[in-house]
Amino acid sequence: MAKFYEEITDELKEWILEQKIFFTGTAAETGRVNVSPKGMDTFKIIGPNKVAWLNLTGSGNETAAHLKLVNRITIMFCAFEGKPKILRLYGSAQTIHKQDKEWQDHIGLYNETRGARNIYIVEVDSLQTSCGFAVPLMDYKEDRQILADWAEKKEATGMEEYWERKNVKSIDGFPTGIFD
Repeated sequence: MAKFYEEITDELKEWILEQKIFFTGTAAETGRVNVSPKGMDTFKIIGPNKVAWLNLTGSGNETAAHLKLVNRITIMFCAFEGKPKILRLYGSAQTIHKQDKEWQDHIGLYNETRGARNIYIVEVDSLQTSCGFAVPLMDYKEDRQILADWAEKKEATGMEEYWERKNVKSIDGFPTGIFD
């Protein structure tokens, strides 16, 4: 049932853009493996082997720390509505922080979002679909506004103070590069 692809086909692209949530997975050589849910229209397809997502502020910054140490990533989508399907994108990623010159090259892909912390540009090496027969059916209701509302209340300096407290190191103590 599993099928491998070398690039994002038009059919896969259409399916990806219909999904409301995706998951990212990264790991350093030691410490915890990180799997994070993502949403809020932050995923973009740039080309047949290149994707990007806008990473919003959270209580940790594991992905940035892991990618500094071991540059590999898996992005997973799964259908919670319609026909069952799981899609994994395997590759490597570049972390772009707000102070990096590449930030301006990519931030235009997204609507203005307070709390934007990183942009990840992922070079996709391979893709794999699988059945997803055990993934439950669930109905999408709406995006949560809690993060957007929280970020809107913070001034720029308040957000940077939060990053200083919560996002400079991973939970395993690895540096994230957020202020490098």
